[in-house]
Amino acid sequence: MAAQRVCGKKGADDGVRFVMFYHSLVSDWNHGNAHFLRGVCSELLWRGHSVKVYEPADGWSRRTLIAEHGLAALTRFKEAYPELESTPYDEASLDLDQALDGADLVIVHEWNTHSLVKKVGKHRANSKKYRLLFHDTHHRSVSDPGSISAYDLEHYDGVLAFGEVIRETYVRAGWARSAWTWHEAADTRVFRPLKNCKIERDLVWIGNWGDEERTAELQQFLIDPVRRLGLKARAHGVRYPRHAIDELASAEIEYRGWAPNHEVPTIFATAGATVHIPRRPYVEALPGIPTIRVFEALACGIPLVCSEWRDAEGLFTPGKDYLLARTPDEMESHLRTIIADREFAAKLASQGRETILNRHTCSHRVDQLMRIYRSIAPAAAA
Repeated sequence: MAAQRVCGKKGADDGVRFVMFYHSLVSDWNHGNAHFLRGVCSELLWRGHSVKVYEPADGWSRRTLIAEHGLAALTRFKEAYPELESTPYDEASLDLDQALDGADLVIVHEWNTHSLVKKVGKHRANSKKYRLLFHDTHHRSVSDPGSISAYDLEHYDGVLAFGEVIRETYVRAGWARSAWTWHEAADTRVFRPLKNCKIERDLVWIGNWGDEERTAELQQFLIDPVRRLGLKARAHGVRYPRHAIDELASAEIEYRGWAPNHEVPTIFATAGATVHIPRRPYVEALPGIPTIRVFEALACGIPLVCSEWRDAEGLFTPGKDYLLARTPDEMESHLRTIIADREFAAKLASQGRETILNRHTCSHRVDQLMRIYRSIAPAAAA
């Protein structure tokens, strides 16, 4: 189902020209950052700003999406987001003078190459016409600090970190002159409850296998509870090895592979509940950082049960916005309650969506981004 789009409103910050370098805007194959990027770009355009997104022509997400699903997958993206487009580039031939001409704020994501990050920084050193930020949305700052410390951020005006613990890591390590916590959020133009959809199954899980970072957790908090409760369930995601697909099948969980993210609201609307099972690095080293799936599920108004993660920054209220399962037995109990008590499930879903609308939309994050931009414009002398 194509998302309903709204464009063209202008606001108090008219005319800011954004240039962004990200891994991909058009592909969300194993690439959760595309979700937030699309929401932010849509919101900026709706407010009347200019947005130019560059992505590597040979990026692994885009390349794999086309290899597995053909160019039709890119067509489906364009139909869902007609206002969004990106410019594929080859780093060896990229003309930064042309790409950054007229820019006011440039954002470079951490999945870019170290060489591109350095090149853009050097360009910023020779230009006071725009501000330059680095955007970190991964756990590598704590799981692979050598990779992040190798980025040359000398000429960047600061870092946008998707959690306070990441922001503190940059500050403590001296990797950046300034850093701000900039959480992900839901694009509520796309992620919203859909009416007149028939519930077809008890549970849906949407998530990638996770590079063995949550193998045991998926068994304990998804597969086993579904099997014991006899739930009708479906799973979407990529990079599932054969043994994982077999495990799903053993619990009679239907595996459906990749789902375009803009179609997730329809998938949620046909299920009675969903679960969030974070990867181990987010549980052990990055408290306070939910993945964007939490924001999107709550925005769609579907009852959510999470395996344990610590909401260190108070983004939500466990027990009110979603149910927290500290053990597999608690997961089974919570799912049983939600499936059996639809009135309770509806109240839980309604409260979760209200929290999103009040605090965690892409509009809220763009408000924050504009405050950050105004605080560094004009930038201090390099």
